[in-house]
Amino acid sequence: MSTTYALELRDVRKSFGKSEIIRGANLAVQAGERVAIIGPNGAGKSTLFNLISGRFAPTTGEILLHGQRIAGKKPYEINRLGLARSFQVSNLFTRLSVFENIRCAVLWSLGHRYAFWKFLADLDDANDRAEQILEMIKLDKRRDVLAMNLTYAEARALEIGITLAGGASCILLDEPTAGMSKSETKRFIQLIRDVTVGKTLLTVEHDMGVVFGLADKIAVLVYGEVIAFDTPEAVRANARVQEAYLGSVLADQQAASAAA
Repeated sequence: MSTTYALELRDVRKSFGKSEIIRGANLAVQAGERVAIIGPNGAGKSTLFNLISGRFAPTTGEILLHGQRIAGKKPYEINRLGLARSFQVSNLFTRLSVFENIRCAVLWSLGHRYAFWKFLADLDDANDRAEQILEMIKLDKRRDVLAMNLTYAEARALEIGITLAGGASCILLDEPTAGMSKSETKRFIQLIRDVTVGKTLLTVEHDMGVVFGLADKIAVLVYGEVIAFDTPEAVRANARVQEAYLGSVLADQQAASAAA
């Protein structure tokens, strides 16, 4: 009997003109796993996320979400099947409050559609769900602050809240801790762990401290291929990974820490 994975890539390829960016990527992620995707610049990590989330269609290959083919579907169709994604660049309604941003994000999943005769303030289920998410992401005390006035780390937390608001079972986070201080990063890792309990998580991340502190498994992408997919300990010890990527990254980070 074949296994149904939360997310599966089967020989996925993506070319732009004559340039093949993703070269037969294979990946099978179990439900509830936290997976970090790492690799050198130009390895195709962002392209892979764009393929999974529907921004791009693969040239060939299959992408399955809980056994259902999603390759070629529009992003909103994939979202409604249970996959949500955050981006590297913040994308918030800056002139709305923190609470209003979250409430907008929960409406569709609760069955609410546009109706000019309805007032959002009267939608008790949407208001209650928004309040629950604000507590989860620890922004309940900032509920009435305009999104434009949040700190960088708070804005990233709000983005995660919006990503969670639709009730997706599979979450994609694109460099969630980029630009944060060490203390902010440490708190944010714990926040991600807390809010993704029971969900499947894929994250692209360059900070190896975040990767080894968050991921159950690591997928190493080099020149558009997944050359290793295993536990952090196994990936760290993988000679091919060390040669292709990890050894130089760890060496660079150790040198930077020593200089500091």
